Amino acid sequence: MATSMTQISQADLRDDLGSPVPLTGPARRVVSLVPSLTEAIAATALDVLVGATDWCTHPADLAVARVRGTKNPDRHAIEALAPDLVVANKEENRELDVRRLREAGIAVWVTDIESVPQALASMERLVTQALGVPVPLWLERVRRAWQAPVPRTRGCVAVPIWRDPWMVVGRSTFTGDLLLRAGLGNVFGGADGRYPHVEVEAIDEAGADLMLLPDEPYAFTASDGPEAFARTPTRLVDGRLLTWYGPSLVHSREMLDQLASELTAA
Repeated sequence: MATSMTQISQADLRDDLGSPVPLTGPARRVVSLVPSLTEAIAATALDVLVGATDWCTHPADLAVARVRGTKNPDRHAIEALAPDLVVANKEENRELDVRRLREAGIAVWVTDIESVPQALASMERLVTQALGVPVPLWLERVRRAWQAPVPRTRGCVAVPIWRDPWMVVGRSTFTGDLLLRAGLGNVFGGADGRYPHVEVEAIDEAGADLMLLPDEPYAFTASDGPEAFARTPTRLVDGRLLTWYGPSLVHSREMLDQLASELTAA
């Protein structure tokens, strides 16, 4: 049974980083500073969302106030919305903005997610404790989609996330964990750093079976990205399915399983 807000005392309510979140009841006015959290909250309790960043694109018809970006949120606009809670992420948002929001008397819940199990646990705590609602159907679907044991490696990929300078997905990342759990090795999984800078020639010669080029954070396209790789086949993919940890994780499983099956059959 899902934990309800009434079962959590104010003193016990803490975010993923262990910071206290001073809520006295379920949050009913929420501003999200993370696109994936926006998608998750909208799919869980749409009516509580009053603000989101300009980058929060799902659901496409989300009608809430916009508070600029993840790295430069408009704190005055956020304060004007009088939220009960602002949700943020350790990686995507700046500690400075979180601190200043808290100094302004606004409760902030910061998530810290580097794996699928962490995503499941973090999302469940956020919705059941901070929002005070039961575990949503989408979260149960995600749990079922990713509950299978990690399969044997069915191919190796590289995932550039930026160019000029070129950067790739490295170790200890949510994307890397997704790939692993779908049976796809990350050729830069042992690199020094989570998103190391790597020369494009070195990426091309790293031994990947396939280069995955997402449309975020850098928007790789058919004419911007594939031409840089002479040795490794490339595939344009929806970046949301590699980096978001909400309802899209069901579709992530489907997409990665399809890729792994193709590499196995090749």
